Amino acid sequence: MNPSVKRLLDQTPEQLSQLTGRRLLEAIRAAEGRTVVTETVVDSMPLVDGCANPELAAAFGADLLLLNRYNVDQPRVSGFPSREEAIPSGEMWEESGLGPLLPLMGWGVTPGKVTEFIGRPTGINLEPVPTDLPQSVVATGRRAGVAQAEQALEQGARFLVLTGNPGTGVTWEAIARQVEELRNVFGPEVPLMAGKMHGAGTWHNDGQWLEERILERLAQAGANVLLLPQPGTVPGVRGEEMAHWIERIHRLGMQAMLTIGTSQEGAQASLLERWAVDGKSLGGDLFHIGDAGFAGMAPPENILSFSTALKGKRHTYRRMAQSRLR
Repeated sequence: MNPSVKRLLDQTPEQLSQLTGRRLLEAIRAAEGRTVVTETVVDSMPLVDGCANPELAAAFGADLLLLNRYNVDQPRVSGFPSREEAIPSGEMWEESGLGPLLPLMGWGVTPGKVTEFIGRPTGINLEPVPTDLPQSVVATGRRAGVAQAEQALEQGARFLVLTGNPGTGVTWEAIARQVEELRNVFGPEVPLMAGKMHGAGTWHNDGQWLEERILERLAQAGANVLLLPQPGTVPGVRGEEMAHWIERIHRLGMQAMLTIGTSQEGAQASLLERWAVDGKSLGGDLFHIGDAGFAGMAPPENILSFSTALKGKRHTYRRMAQSRLR
């Protein structure tokens, strides 16, 4: 660990907005398990009118923002004002009754703009789905590939997460292949986070969740952060196994992100608090809370409880309250 790196939890919104590449990863490592990653769905109308879900997540303690279902070919983050030139035209919008909502649907808003608006490093999911999966399920602009990653980085994404949404058929092997391809193209500076929050339709509690060879393959491919489900979210994933995997992850030079991506982000706050402390005891570096609460995000009070359990009130309230101009 570089002692000159300022811990992520101590950085102001302006400083966070400038974090990129290895500096971002080093700031996370320096925070010693006190980094909250909050995921939101970009094409859901926001939970609260007049406020985009990423803004709400940041206001309740999120350190990093992750955009799910973001399409690099059609940038959009609902709840932010649309850029007029990016608003799609066509009679279908008026016929559907959605015409008046177009200016509020965030057309043309990119991850870079979200970082600029809120002062939180913002990344996106890219999905290494099977090639025969219909476009209606996962559009080209959401799929993992060099072209999509290049567009995402040009649009200001500070990190890329290679994972799969429910039922998409994403496998560990496909994730590892994509990490290797992107690392070979983009070099060592792009933060690549990779793994599975749930089965994504390819695992049915009939075998080990993560094989040692896959863990090592991801490290060799160049993953910086490995995603694993918080024990208690996926059937059969136990704490003793997770502790072993996280020890191996650290020995291989990666960091571990423990994820809650099974709609349990919408459970009672006390469960989130327990998982936060349990996850820390297992050695987690980053802690993810998913988007399946209401309207494409976890309940804000759960983000607050999760963040407070991980960071305490002092650091959480500072993160919530500091001005974007600092």
